[in-house]
Amino acid sequence: MFKIIKRGKKSSKGDAVEPPIPSSLPNAPVDHASRIATSAVASQHVTLANATPDPSVVEVLPLLKEVALSERHVLFIRKLQICCVQFDFSDTVKCARQKEIKRQTLTELIDLVQSGSCKMNEIMQEELVRMISTNLFRCLPPASHENTGSEGIEEEDDMYLDPSWPHLQLVYELLLRYVMSTEMDTKVAKRYLDHSFVLKLLDLFDSEDPREREYLKTILHRIYGKFMVHRPFIRNGINNVFYRFIFETERHNGVGELLEILGSVINGFALPMKEEHKLFLVRALIPLHKPKCVSAYHHQLSYCITQFVEKDYRLADIVIRGLLKYWPITNCGKEVLFLNELEEVLEGTQPAEFQRCLVPLFKQLGRSINSPHFQVSLEDITPTPPPKKGNVGGKKQSPLSKVDIS
Repeated sequence: MFKIIKRGKKSSKGDAVEPPIPSSLPNAPVDHASRIATSAVASQHVTLANATPDPSVVEVLPLLKEVALSERHVLFIRKLQICCVQFDFSDTVKCARQKEIKRQTLTELIDLVQSGSCKMNEIMQEELVRMISTNLFRCLPPASHENTGSEGIEEEDDMYLDPSWPHLQLVYELLLRYVMSTEMDTKVAKRYLDHSFVLKLLDLFDSEDPREREYLKTILHRIYGKFMVHRPFIRNGINNVFYRFIFETERHNGVGELLEILGSVINGFALPMKEEHKLFLVRALIPLHKPKCVSAYHHQLSYCITQFVEKDYRLADIVIRGLLKYWPITNCGKEVLFLNELEEVLEGTQPAEFQRCLVPLFKQLGRSINSPHFQVSLEDITPTPPPKKGNVGGKKQSPLSKVDIS
């Protein structure tokens, strides 16, 4: 008869997991058979290496610190393989015991990676990333508008919350701790956290669950900061997401989170600014003003646009003309957002750039003043005093730290 072994305390540095020897790694299936209790193991001398796995059963394994150093690497990989088992979370009663075993195993792995006592070699890292990929990379459920036919943005009370989040959160936390670990060798890790992995992470940004998008934002930002080789690829990937959103679907749940990452990236642009960054501003960021749902991510978009102007004041003319190109005609709420953004851009505009766009700018301001909508006609765009350091136009700066890519 099985029992669920409770998670113990964090391992100390002396309990480090011994890296496995490649030639000794068994070709074990994903799931494993039940293992006899630890006391029985001691009496019968049954080792993990000799146990025969059964793919139909989720087994109860001892804690890593409870086995000999020579067996820990095998136990570590078996725990990862147990965590690859998928469950149906639409039924909270079904497989409740197996779900609890997986939850406890994930929690132990998080503590192990976070403690820094786990020095993983290539085989262990490969298995870890494989387990993470198995759990995270999945087909997202149909969007709410596909089921209801609604066109508007869902209210906060009606937002979708993934029922499998209790396990997904632990997997995301494990990935975050792995990326942040000081023990991780980036030269080895980049073989598994590769371009394919990054693309699949970007696909998950369309999740309707805001908790998942928040984790994705933090993890992708950490990957961008730690893996310099991935930076151009990540920027191009975000670029492509924006292109599909602007010119094809006009539906994507993660535009705001992606813009928050970009706000941090733009902060770290070296001067003089590369031509590819200016093209990104013209071809992706400015056209993001076009979709009807711009209000859902306008705060983050305005922050990115203003960062470009603060980095290079000569871009002010391009930005102002871009705003005028996509200026709303019948959407008064959207027009108010544009007026507020225009005010922030004008604060960083120098006289020479202001002269270039003077005529079209005041023509549009004249139309806005004559607008029958009182909020538009009374909107004040008088330049305000320079914002305090760390803020843009009085708004809170991006919560992500600056990524220096100079």
